[in-house]
Amino acid sequence: MGEIIEGTLYTHARPRAGHGIVEGRLFGGLDGPFQVGRGGPGGWWIETEPGIQLEGSPEFIPDLAGWRRERVPEWPERWTVAPDWACEILSPTTRAYDQRIKRPFYARIDVGHLWFIDIEARTLSVSKLSSGRWLELGVYGEDDVIRAEPFDAIELKLGDLWPPLRSP
Repeated sequence: MGEIIEGTLYTHARPRAGHGIVEGRLFGGLDGPFQVGRGGPGGWWIETEPGIQLEGSPEFIPDLAGWRRERVPEWPERWTVAPDWACEILSPTTRAYDQRIKRPFYARIDVGHLWFIDIEARTLSVSKLSSGRWLELGVYGEDDVIRAEPFDAIELKLGDLWPPLRSP
């Protein structure tokens, strides 16, 4: 896999199996309340692995991203606006890239909230952009039940996200 961020090509291996499980479960937990408006406020477009192409730049692909409908009233044919929220699922092959390259890139393009999910540590790190810098709002563990910006209208049970543990 590869992405070009600010003119540099970055390549990495495909994520491991657990990545898809976490991505699908998080999407499932947010889709009803925030995209469909069932059990939550609605008002968002949420997509897994959207190709986003900002003006004058190559496509980049967060693991999950969301746009407030007040900014993007209709589902676009192509995403050309920076998301309000992005989530990256860390794996051994993408950890450094996601944290060292994509994190500052997301700040430069004004993504409002950034989540990092660490499958191995079973943690969720939640950050909010404030004056061009990331402000960490919290790091939550394996079985925590949380309300995390920008989706704090509902509770998320982190234990529901994780793939099954492997036998020793």
